[in-house]
Amino acid sequence: MRDLGVGFGYLLKGQRWVARHGKKYGFGLLPGLITLVLYAAALVALAWWGEDFVDWSTPFADDWSSPWLGLFRGFLTAVLFALALLLAVITFTAVTLLVGQPFYEALSESVDRDVSPDGTAPVSGLPLYRELWISARDSLRVLARAAMWGVLLFALGFVPVAGQTAVPVIGLFVTGFFLTEELTSVALQRRGVELRDRLALLRSRKTLIWGFGTPLALAFLVPFVAVFLMPGAVAGATLLARDLRGEEIAEVALKKDGDREVTR
Repeated sequence: MRDLGVGFGYLLKGQRWVARHGKKYGFGLLPGLITLVLYAAALVALAWWGEDFVDWSTPFADDWSSPWLGLFRGFLTAVLFALALLLAVITFTAVTLLVGQPFYEALSESVDRDVSPDGTAPVSGLPLYRELWISARDSLRVLARAAMWGVLLFALGFVPVAGQTAVPVIGLFVTGFFLTEELTSVALQRRGVELRDRLALLRSRKTLIWGFGTPLALAFLVPFVAVFLMPGAVAGATLLARDLRGEEIAEVALKKDGDREVTR
């Protein structure tokens, strides 16, 4: 259980790191803002036309009497929007990281240099287009896994009592795991760790991952919060990646950009 607190601690340390680096934090907001606008437009469209879509997809219920027709289609519309919101939370990180790949890569390297005892950071040595391709490919694979979990949890949501109590909690932990995978991929990809090995690494320390990702998943449910937390989440995920890899993390006090004071 100690790992839960350690994981949450990395999330807080990441936020503190970007708070001391105002310029990096400011640029880090741009990818999230762009992604937020795209997702907001999609969710507004779904809210506007979702009921029409449910009506079109359930012609067998056209002859049902009131109030069963309205209750049935209203329930399906609510479930459709809830599922879309869950997928938005899961995919927001992947899309934002792809949009902001160059910046988040530089931010993660800066964190590595700050906490590394020798002041160095691992580099992939790959051209940008190759990094973007690998990131997009791996994100699609992760999203496919997340989608399978989403379908399973959606089905379990119809189970009486458990569907309204245990399933949402499980959904938060699942979302937290996949969020952490996407965030740590920035640092682990620079170290040449393939997706299969990344997933195995995260599964070996599940409580650590849940301590970091589950509070973040809960925070991401609040509108606009994800945008402001993303830069710090990337910084914290870099610290988490170092822990997973068994790399030393020096205690640092950073006063402003360019100042590095190391304490043991």
